[in-house]
This record gives sequence, C-alpha cells and structure tokens, in this order.
Amino acid sequence: MSYIPTPDQALELTMEYNKEAFHINHAKTVGHVMGEFAKKYDPERVNFWIAVGILHDIDFEQWPEEHCVRADRLLRELDIDETVIHGVVSHGYGICSEVEPTHVMEKVLFAVDELTGLIGAAALMRPTGISDMEPKSVVKKFKDKKFAAGCSRDIIRQGAEMLGVEVNDLIAETLEAMKIME
Repeated sequence: MSYIPTPDQALELTMEYNKEAFHINHAKTVGHVMGEFAKKYDPERVNFWIAVGILHDIDFEQWPEEHCVRADRLLRELDIDETVIHGVVSHGYGICSEVEPTHVMEKVLFAVDELTGLIGAAALMRPTGISDMEPKSVVKKFKDKKFAAGCSRDIIRQGAEMLGVEVNDLIAETLEAMKIME
C-alpha cells in the first residue's frame, strides 16, 4: 500500500540518497518554501507540500543524468504515493521530464526550485545574508544573466506564468518564505 511520507520521512529518504550538505540544505529550503506556499493555496495539506519539496531532487546527486526519471522509479520502489511521485517528477517538466505540472502544488515547486537557488546565491553576496534583503535586490540579480547563471530565469518565468502571478510577486513571496526559515 503506497503512502505519503511525512516531512521527517521525506528528509530521511533524501538524506539516504544525498550526502552533500548543499543538496540536503536545498531540499530543506524548498520543502520549507513549499510549506509556506501551502498555507496560502492548500492549508489542509501543508505537510504533503513540504514532503514533496524535500523529495524533489532525491535522485539528483547520484543520478544527475537521469534526474526525475530515476526519481520516478526510486519512489515507486519505495511505495510512495502517486501524488508525491507526480509532484516530484513534474518539477523537471520540459528539462528532464515530460510530466507536466497540473496541480497548484506542482506549479509552485516548478517555479520556486530555481528561484530559491537564485535567492540563496544573492544572500551569500550580502554581509547580512537574507534577513534584510529586499525583493528589489533579488529582481536586480534576476535581471543580471551573469549572476547565478545556472539558475534558469526562463523556468522561473514559466513557473510564474503557470501560477498566473507576476515574476516580481513570486520573488517577493519566495523571499519572505525563505526569511521565515532563518
């Protein structure tokens, strides 16, 4: 019988397949941000959103060339619920997966995965980190294609479009969610 893992179970699974601190911290950050967005969009299922956020890159460290494809198989072998698997796999839509984000949770994950990386990189450049960072600072970094070049602005834009929100609003909400984590 398949199951939806708790956030703690999701983190335990993620840590089983990921050893690098960067990947574990990214999983925690995305999980946290997903939880904050869930409070707005789906308050009855906050832990579900957090768990999917934590699990989203479960396969990336060990199998980067098979990202999302390997996660699909791995999560099925672990008897994880289909709703979690779809959420995890759909975050790679158009990049390494053909599974389209359909649920609002999946669209948020698609949008914030890259954006948390951009915000995290911007915070590293500041002596005070993220605590007093303003959305306009992130927007400026977003427009600078050379800054955190590995963070796809197109994916962030596409995610905002899927959600029907402006990029600047998505940036502001994601930044606030990350500040709560501090």
